[in-house]
Amino acid sequence: MTTWRATQKANRRAELMASAARLFAERGFAAVSTADLGDAVGMSGPALYRHFASKEALLCAVLVDASERLLDGGRAIAGTVAEPRAAIEALIAFHLDFATTDADVIRVQDHELTRLPADVNQRVRSLQRAYVQEWDGRFALLRPDLDDAERQTRLLAAFGLLNSTPHSAAPTGDRAGGILAGMAQRALLES
Repeated sequence: MTTWRATQKANRRAELMASAARLFAERGFAAVSTADLGDAVGMSGPALYRHFASKEALLCAVLVDASERLLDGGRAIAGTVAEPRAAIEALIAFHLDFATTDADVIRVQDHELTRLPADVNQRVRSLQRAYVQEWDGRFALLRPDLDDAERQTRLLAAFGLLNSTPHSAAPTGDRAGGILAGMAQRALLES
């Protein structure tokens, strides 16, 4: 049974991660201080160390958490949606939802992934590769006419489109996600 204190600590940790993602996305990792992070959640900067060993550890947690959530979601879809086309469509919708809901995380990953220590960078990239493999498993069933290299190229193009949602939203507003999802579907499903 989870205690009230454990729940409060988990909630504070999640709040810190969300605020850190927002601040790192807006200003860049180097420009955000621990005081800024504390202010964003109504605590002193030093209180941050009760939840994370350092600002770098917080960045690591944000990016590892995002990669784990994507992989878990991809596995859930791949494990429950049997028909390959429906699975690809569900994966696109899932990833688009992540890219729009967690746009700050996408931007942080774009700009700060290289700041991670080598072991954490390797973990994030391993999780990302596993996520791509979940897609590829369904995609290979759907498009057996494509060789491995073309499937990989199409998948990476689709991810590029979907991950550009946080950057593409301004000119088209709410329509950006639908436009990019349609483009990702065409990249994967059309000859």
